[in-house]
Amino acid sequence: MTGCIRLLDCTLRDGGYVNDWNFGNGTMTCIYDRLTSAGVDIIEIGFLDDRREFDMERSIQPDTQSLMKAYANVNPKKAMVVAMIDYGTCSIDRIEPKEKTFLDGIRVIFKKENMYKAADFGKQLIEKGYKVFLQLVSVTDYAEKDIKDFAKYIRPIMPMAVSIVDTYGLMHKEQVFRYFQWLDKYLPRGIGIGYHSHNNFQLAYSNTIEILNLETKRDIVLDGTLYGMGKSAGNAPIELLAMHLNDRCGKDYDVNQILEAIATDIMPIYHEHYWGYNLFFYVAAKNDCHPNYVKYLLDKKTLSVRDVNVILERIEPEHKLRYDADYIETLYGEYILDIINDDGCIDSLKDILSGKDVLLMGPGTSIKSHAAEIRKVVKKYNPIVISTNFVPEDVKTDFVFISNPIRYSLVLPKLANTDVKIIGTSNVTAVDKPFDYTVRYDSLISQKSIWDNSLAILLNLLRKIGVGKVALAGFDGFKKNVEENYIDADFDLSKQYSYLSSVNRCMTKMIKDMRSSMNIEFVTESIYEGKQ
Repeated sequence: MTGCIRLLDCTLRDGGYVNDWNFGNGTMTCIYDRLTSAGVDIIEIGFLDDRREFDMERSIQPDTQSLMKAYANVNPKKAMVVAMIDYGTCSIDRIEPKEKTFLDGIRVIFKKENMYKAADFGKQLIEKGYKVFLQLVSVTDYAEKDIKDFAKYIRPIMPMAVSIVDTYGLMHKEQVFRYFQWLDKYLPRGIGIGYHSHNNFQLAYSNTIEILNLETKRDIVLDGTLYGMGKSAGNAPIELLAMHLNDRCGKDYDVNQILEAIATDIMPIYHEHYWGYNLFFYVAAKNDCHPNYVKYLLDKKTLSVRDVNVILERIEPEHKLRYDADYIETLYGEYILDIINDDGCIDSLKDILSGKDVLLMGPGTSIKSHAAEIRKVVKKYNPIVISTNFVPEDVKTDFVFISNPIRYSLVLPKLANTDVKIIGTSNVTAVDKPFDYTVRYDSLISQKSIWDNSLAILLNLLRKIGVGKVALAGFDGFKKNVEENYIDADFDLSKQYSYLSSVNRCMTKMIKDMRSSMNIEFVTESIYEGKQ
């Protein structure tokens, strides 16, 4: 590679998605000084966005004059200083001529539908004296023809660079190479190529350094952030990029200065606002879609991850990268109605449970302290026994009701060598073989505060089936000493008594209300009885 390689830090801009750009003025100044001392070539100091008000503590400002006030105490030194504009969020009137600022350049991000308007905006910035970088947001939305047409359009404009922006971290090495080669083929000479990655697939760093293996005579701009701080799964860590460029490309960045910035300025933010690779952003990237689709579906709290994946796979290409709330709601509704159809299971359970005595068992400590009373009930009435998310040791269980994926993992080993039937809700994915009965979770969950309470869900199912009488054992309610809530500490998924006490209140009210249509008796003592 014979072109010039420049390392660009965008912590103060992309990192701002993590903390709403509220770094604090001292931290902003310190980060800037550390990066310049490290010899980082280009430093992006924040966003220009005229929808925001001036705030000395933030790296997002309404105009260049405000940005200069926020960074009044920095020494520009030799690094190139740039800011970013998301096309359409900052009027050209808010941008002073370059000689009135210490900005050297401005990066303009835009989606494909705005690429020509954004290029024209870039031309206006060039006329004001700035070096301009044009950033192809959601680059996977562009076909080769789009790249070719855009390259032809900007020939008279001649920005400093055009960047590949993998906004949602969707690309593997081969895709990065393809876009790089298209830009290298079609861009006029003298325009560099940049690369901005995200870490949804844990590939931000590796994809970035792989670019260095491509032959080109163009200048290259590689984006990174301190400790990978950035939107969604974060960015390529600039400390890794600097180390690699020192080792392999003859650069001389002072990595110790970068590490000092991370230790003193970034780690306190990281401990308060986590960023990085996680399941949420992986699922979005796996399905090449906007992460808000994943958020919408997971927020429903009615679907397994498998179901989320199935719905995301049905998103049509033109909708994938442009979030459409009405569209995903329609897909969700269709999936619930067409795929998770539990009519057959409900009818089968009606046949089994109708007119029978039913004993529900929970994992509260009372099933040990009141074991004798439970055995008497079982001997006297020979009820159908349904346990919730666990398998009792001393009482033969006919059904295990599974409504919680974590509890399912705990109980799975005990189900391996039994003939107990499983009633599972649709938000849990079965292992090895399907559940004997799968019922729709979304139709059984109660009010928000007890949406995940297994007893509430099971009682709603039994009422739906038409069961008129149930006995409850082991549903003790939640004590202030949370260590006493379950027979097994592994079941204790929450230690926040403020939350647990609200569950007690809601369950007490729910059972009181349900007694108008269902005979509910407690075999063991319970806070839910409303007597305590």
